[in-house]
Amino acid sequence: MAENEVIVTENVEESSKSKKSGFKPKQQDRKDRAPRREQSDIEKRVVSVRRVTKVVKGGRTLRFSALVVVGDKKGKVGLGIGKSKEVSGAIEKATTIAKKNMKVVPIVEGTIPHEIIGKFSSTKILLLPAPEGTGVIAGGSARAVIELAGINNIVTKRHGSSNKINCVKATFEGLMGLKTKEEIARRRGKSVEEI
Repeated sequence: MAENEVIVTENVEESSKSKKSGFKPKQQDRKDRAPRREQSDIEKRVVSVRRVTKVVKGGRTLRFSALVVVGDKKGKVGLGIGKSKEVSGAIEKATTIAKKNMKVVPIVEGTIPHEIIGKFSSTKILLLPAPEGTGVIAGGSARAVIELAGINNIVTKRHGSSNKINCVKATFEGLMGLKTKEEIARRRGKSVEEI
């Protein structure tokens, strides 16, 4: 019994020492406990940041609106618009929305499978497939969507409004309307050779 009592007192002394020194043997370091961020291959590009005001009874409220395009350059692209009182907050919101709205774009040999016209509001954008070595021939706002989708060779021509938001949305609508030969054959219930 006396031996047991001695052991108990030794444990009490060790625990009191560990409290004094601040050493906690069972807990891990903060670095180990912190959640690790996964390295994603999704890139983002801020197309436009605008200052917008809302007129209310007490005066004008100033906010910022950001348009962000995200993509993995492997056929997936998305866009989002976020508003906040600060620019960084608006960009974060837009990025989150864009990641949720990512869609798959069909790409054949680095270009689009066929020509198409994308329309949004008063903006129209003509998308034409191009041979290898042409590059991306597009305006600033449309270029962001095309490059982040992973298209390397394309020719575009915008008609109508030059509003950045409308141009991005028209380009996005055009890319969503693309269909591959295999997809069309599957819908018709035929083989690719029969089409």
